[in-house]
Amino acid sequence: MKPPIGPDREPLAPTILSLSDEDLMARVAEEDERAFSELVRRYQGRVTNLVSRVLNDRECADDLAQEVFVRVFVHRRNYRRGSKLSTWVFTIAANLAKNEIRRRVRRRNWFSLDALQEVLHDSSSVLADPTEGRERTLEREQFQQQIGRAIATIPEKYRLSLVLRDIEGLPYEDIAVVLGIPGGTVRSRINRARSMLHNWEGLVRIFRVLWNNKQAISG
Repeated sequence: MKPPIGPDREPLAPTILSLSDEDLMARVAEEDERAFSELVRRYQGRVTNLVSRVLNDRECADDLAQEVFVRVFVHRRNYRRGSKLSTWVFTIAANLAKNEIRRRVRRRNWFSLDALQEVLHDSSSVLADPTEGRERTLEREQFQQQIGRAIATIPEKYRLSLVLRDIEGLPYEDIAVVLGIPGGTVRSRINRARSMLHNWEGLVRIFRVLWNNKQAISG
């Protein structure tokens, strides 16, 4: 049976809309197409957002989100009633994202930007200068890209933990389940990732000072 993901769906019954995630998944397990459509409606945005931030590739994120829900449907009877559906869905999404990262790294020297702008609170605010000319603007943008690529080398295990916590807002306990690691390891990885990002944020500011000094000397 093909999972019913598509825009042409009948209006959902009020009873479906009011179901808890757990009850909704019970209906999906019975191949209730309307229940599955509601599940997709509830989670598609969050799943796409998670994958997009990890890969920094919206088009690929849309495709992988579809694959997440295909797998949810295929493995619908593996969901254990009583566990959080969101955690189960995010586990599938995280595994697919990790697989995609590994595939790209094997294919070529590719790096994700890890939602760099959000995590660093938009580093352009640190580097921007309203009085700068176009040439200097281009050089600044190139520098930002270089910093972004460097930050993107943060190992995958730290990257996913950081995105799940600081961007998706998942509790530490849920992240532990999603990644299949102890809670203490989750906290350690997040702290490590934040430390790496903070170090680079400081580097951005240092380079800004050096850049201004260079301009003052050359001027």
